Amino acid sequence: MASTTSLLTINVGDLTVNRLGFGAMRVTGPYAWGGRRDRAAMYELLRRAYELGHNFFDTADSYGPNVSENYIADALYPYPKDLVIGTKGGLVRPSRHRWDECGDPDHLRQAVDGSLSRLRVAHIDLYQFHAPDPNVPYAESFGALAELRRAGKIRHLGVSNVSVHQLEEARRIAPVVSVQNEYNVGNRASQDVVAACEKAGIAFIPWFPLGNGRALRSKRVAPVAARLGATPAQVALAWLLARSPVMLPIPGTQSIDHLEENAAAAKIRLSPDDLAALDSKR
Repeated sequence: MASTTSLLTINVGDLTVNRLGFGAMRVTGPYAWGGRRDRAAMYELLRRAYELGHNFFDTADSYGPNVSENYIADALYPYPKDLVIGTKGGLVRPSRHRWDECGDPDHLRQAVDGSLSRLRVAHIDLYQFHAPDPNVPYAESFGALAELRRAGKIRHLGVSNVSVHQLEEARRIAPVVSVQNEYNVGNRASQDVVAACEKAGIAFIPWFPLGNGRALRSKRVAPVAARLGATPAQVALAWLLARSPVMLPIPGTQSIDHLEENAAAAKIRLSPDDLAALDSKR
């Protein structure tokens, strides 16, 4: 099995991947809770994502919990040589609607071992600390992951849902190759973090890359999409790719039709006028 679409590439540490990845949260049940009855369809979706050129998959132990990682392994193991899997730990799911921070070092050690087992790998390509825990010093949480990196269980480390200050704190402990924060055409609150990633040569992985329906229907996005004969979602993804060379969007879906629509965004080239319209505050 080989990926078929030629996309722009980006380095995540010493790993090179295409700049449009696949977010695997939505292959789980509603609210990222539990598995799915149509499990075979999700396996087909994951395989098709790789065939379309998405050779970076983003997941987390909290998706399901544990379901997304298992599905990736069930669908794609033994993995293609160019497939890079990034997973995360540091959020726990006591119930369907809760995402609780847990940066306890012992929990993170157990979380890494669990991900290794579910993904069926000897080391994790990219492991990201999912969210700072207000009850645990950040250095203790990230320091535990740095120890696991030195032990060979993790190849590269990343952070998620962080400020510039927290990113710099993590970088003082161990090399950081990625940041995963919310960022999209309708929410640019992490622009300072994007700028810090550009300066340091760190991949920025925007979660919720399509934002909400309101942003996609806005006076900024809809006219550009109509002019290009593209969908608003494609324009929103193309904007992210044009926004910064360190951007690695990870749109997710449960639909192969939507998957193929999203993949086509890599071929869209926005003009300076398009970018100016999308960057406006209208």
